[in-house]
Amino acid sequence: MSDTLKRGVWAGAMLLLSATTLAKEARMSERDPRNIRTGHRIPAEGYCDQPYVVVNRDGSWLCTLTTATGHEGAKGEHMVATISTDQGKTWSPLIDIEPANGPSSSYGSPIVTPSGRVYCVYGYNGDNLTTMPDGKPLPRADMLGWFVIKWSDDGGRTWSRERIRIPMRLTACDRANNWRGKAQIFWSIDKPKAIGTDLFFAFTKLGKYMLDNGEGWLYRSDNLLTEPDPAKIRWEMLPDGDHGIRAPEFGSVQEEHNFVPLADAKSFYCVYRTTTGYPCHAYSRDRGHTWTKPEHMTYTPGGRKLKTNRACPKLWRCANGKFLFWFHNHSGTSYEWRNPAWLAGGVERDGFIHWSQPEILLYDPDPKTRMSYPDLIEQDGRYWVTETQKTIARVHEIDPTLLDGLWGQGTAREVTRKGLAIEVPGGKGEAALSQPVHIERTGGASLDLWLNLPDLSPGQALIRGHGIALTTTDKGTVQIELSDAKNRFTWDCDAGLLKPGKRHHMAIILDAGPRIVTFIVDGQLCDGGAARQYGWARWPDALAPVIPARLVLAPAIQHLRIYNRYLRTSEAIANFHTDR
Repeated sequence: MSDTLKRGVWAGAMLLLSATTLAKEARMSERDPRNIRTGHRIPAEGYCDQPYVVVNRDGSWLCTLTTATGHEGAKGEHMVATISTDQGKTWSPLIDIEPANGPSSSYGSPIVTPSGRVYCVYGYNGDNLTTMPDGKPLPRADMLGWFVIKWSDDGGRTWSRERIRIPMRLTACDRANNWRGKAQIFWSIDKPKAIGTDLFFAFTKLGKYMLDNGEGWLYRSDNLLTEPDPAKIRWEMLPDGDHGIRAPEFGSVQEEHNFVPLADAKSFYCVYRTTTGYPCHAYSRDRGHTWTKPEHMTYTPGGRKLKTNRACPKLWRCANGKFLFWFHNHSGTSYEWRNPAWLAGGVERDGFIHWSQPEILLYDPDPKTRMSYPDLIEQDGRYWVTETQKTIARVHEIDPTLLDGLWGQGTAREVTRKGLAIEVPGGKGEAALSQPVHIERTGGASLDLWLNLPDLSPGQALIRGHGIALTTTDKGTVQIELSDAKNRFTWDCDAGLLKPGKRHHMAIILDAGPRIVTFIVDGQLCDGGAARQYGWARWPDALAPVIPARLVLAPAIQHLRIYNRYLRTSEAIANFHTDR
């Protein structure tokens, strides 16, 4: 074989190998169950919102959602249902709960009663309002009118022609609105829940059109679960008095209230969104009649605040009595930054919910894609979540070990060995891996280390290698730098966490799915603190980071583990608790 032919064969083989590697990397991303594009699509007409699911007595799933051929709030917005008999893999054609050519109907949720009857509660523009009080056209009519119910006795395949209006008590919020209470402005993102023999759900009233002066309320029915005649269902609106759940210091936007019951079934926990960068929470100890003054939501009583933007802050109580919270770990004040979605796990202690450090639950490779308005489904010990980007709704199964990790944070004490590429005790001066870690190929990598800095002066090289460096900054933080021939990316931990002369645990997690780096310092996920809106960052698409086979370590590195995969937050925290 001539040299020219040999070179051609070699070049062809390299091209094939490169193409195979790239295809494998692409397939890995496509297989990542956290990537929303891998989920099963729920049908819709175009715009779609609040895909909420209940499990029928025969095991089938019934999903109700708001849909329209146009945009959110457009004419023709209406409530529909769809059914799945294979746990969300496929769905029936859409079934109208309300027709598209009637008054706007929207933002509903189903509830299955012990008899098997399904009710759907939703907003309905029953007065068919189309103009403001001054005669100007309404921009949208999907958040005013009546709360109503329809019902189905065949698992959602057909729905009653009749609808029953739920009486809504007139309060100060209504009397102050544009219509002076002759019309009421409201919507709900909460899912009705049975608590003992009663049914409850939360909703938000608005004191001004559009989306201003929000406050939270609950409906309670003491007989919906058992009364066969829908016309005889009784309703009570809580809290008592003329004002709902809100605190004036948090501004006009206080909305999307939802709640869960605690173990004694008398205590309720409510969360809602604001534009302060943080959700608010409040407790009731008398089944919703009175509430504590809302405060910014914290991980523990009196502890660090959770961050989320103006997006749906969804609470769930699971069948095991533990809790989940969907949010976005970002203190922006707008509707943006809904990607990724983060999940925290909650456990009740002494009548209060203690929240875990969060994990990335779902993401889209395009940072501009937004996901929200989720629902949780439990069946046969398995968990799924729905979400919508307003034009596509999907369902995704959740790995139960992710949830177990969240609920077990602080108690799990075992060093993670899966994916451990090398472990280096202090004083070695270098780490020699058997091969480089190509982060895009492995799906991620993690540095898990203990360090003790004699001082926080900037420019200290803690770890050095081709394409990666860990150094101190002029902010008293530790920064990771990733680079290749054309690209450079840096991100650091939150300021104020590191103290000179003190031993600290640090995990730096490089998650190649969403291309996100996170820092965990002494068991706490960095969230940006007061200096930044968020504590995580995406590295650029053009960068293909690699951990080289040889790393030089400074004496300040007292112990190092390198993993050829991304660690979950819970795994890094377990490492911290085991080694401390």
